[in-house]
Amino acid sequence: MLYCFKSFRIPPLMSAVPPAMPPSQTALRRADRVGFAASFLCAVHCALLPVLLGLMPALGLKIGGWIDFDQAFVVFASLLGATTLGLGYRRHRAFHAWVLLVPGLLLVWVASFTALHDHTTTHVVMMTVGGLALAAAHLINLRLTHAARR
Repeated sequence: MLYCFKSFRIPPLMSAVPPAMPPSQTALRRADRVGFAASFLCAVHCALLPVLLGLMPALGLKIGGWIDFDQAFVVFASLLGATTLGLGYRRHRAFHAWVLLVPGLLLVWVASFTALHDHTTTHVVMMTVGGLALAAAHLINLRLTHAARR
């Protein structure tokens, strides 16, 4: 009688529906999207903040108590980028995103932790270009991971 139950097989109800994405891959895609958004916002911040700081006195606004978030963001972006691209590489086996991540991280680290961290035009350009490179690396990793899933 036990053998009778073993041979009974329930057919799948919806065979046309693709299987759900594993939680780890969903988390990776979410982390890549967060990394892309954060890196893009960093680039926008680095490009527009000098303009806003220049306009504030003209508008009668005082600048006080500004906290420098550059260094904290660089550490966060480095950890997030290395983690998501590392996990993404395990899925798609392509180095395309790393080609942008490494120079982008190099730019933001040099601009944040050397004498260039004086908020001059060089600092702004390096942080903006580095932030855009990080955003592009996350976007490429997201697309490669999505393509590898198919």
